[in-house]
Amino acid sequence: MRSSQLTTNIAKEIAQLIRSGDLKPEEHLSTQGLADKFGVSRSPVREAMQVLFEQGLLEQKPNRGFFVSATVTIEENGAPDDQLPETMSDYHRLAEDWLTDRIPADVTEQMLRERYDLTKAQLNDILVRATREGWAERKQGYGWRLLPVAKTAEAFEQIYRFRMLIEPAAMLEPTFALDRKIIEEQRRIQERMLATDIRNLPAERLLYNGSLFHEELIKMSGNPFFHISLVRVNRMRRLLEYRSNVDRDRLHVQCQEHLAILSLLEKGEIVEASYAMRRHLGGALSRKSPLQWSQEAAESRRAELVK
Repeated sequence: MRSSQLTTNIAKEIAQLIRSGDLKPEEHLSTQGLADKFGVSRSPVREAMQVLFEQGLLEQKPNRGFFVSATVTIEENGAPDDQLPETMSDYHRLAEDWLTDRIPADVTEQMLRERYDLTKAQLNDILVRATREGWAERKQGYGWRLLPVAKTAEAFEQIYRFRMLIEPAAMLEPTFALDRKIIEEQRRIQERMLATDIRNLPAERLLYNGSLFHEELIKMSGNPFFHISLVRVNRMRRLLEYRSNVDRDRLHVQCQEHLAILSLLEKGEIVEASYAMRRHLGGALSRKSPLQWSQEAAESRRAELVK
């Protein structure tokens, strides 16, 4: 079966859900539920499940749909990345060109197809994902507009400083209410990351889990504008973080800090959790800041010169 880029991306996402234990052996897969989760129609989800069925990861039962194969385990399931054709290169080429100002903000499909040698269907898949990621939108009438993202070190730091203001404050809103389901689910994700996922999951999934933790917690503020703002800035920084190497060792610290915040919330120590969130984000900024990286690199070069 020849897969489109969108189909293959969704197949990888489903495989990751199985590999991480979110989808368990013999569990039924809801086409509509997965379509809603990935923000697509049911057609590419059905095609993705057919890909995974052909690889033995899923079983198909007459008149009942697709199920996770009963013969796989959490440790050994999920198709290895090299079993699914690599289709992200064109997406990343477009993203890289936008991040480095090699293409303008206003583009046409014809221009993009010629620049990247794509079919209409291939380009559509890329633009669908870029729209879902929050950095592209269709213009009224004709063409596409590529939206502002954290393309500079300064913008990246500004986003983190903004988050250091809104995320701790969200916990102190008078409408803040603890949601035990959110707490339990995020604890499960963080503990599983510490146990296996940091070693096994691809960088994009690890970054997604980190963003999800913060977006789920800020929902509990009861103020939807906090959540909307955080989702928006997370999307704006995502492309820049994709370009950097994920430090898996540091992710252990991140998960431990996430779990400490959850524990404070569970005990009703909301003010302490707010302070912990600010410290956590401040530490993340110091570790991730491109400005800090460039300063350290410059200091290293100066040190070499004076030796």
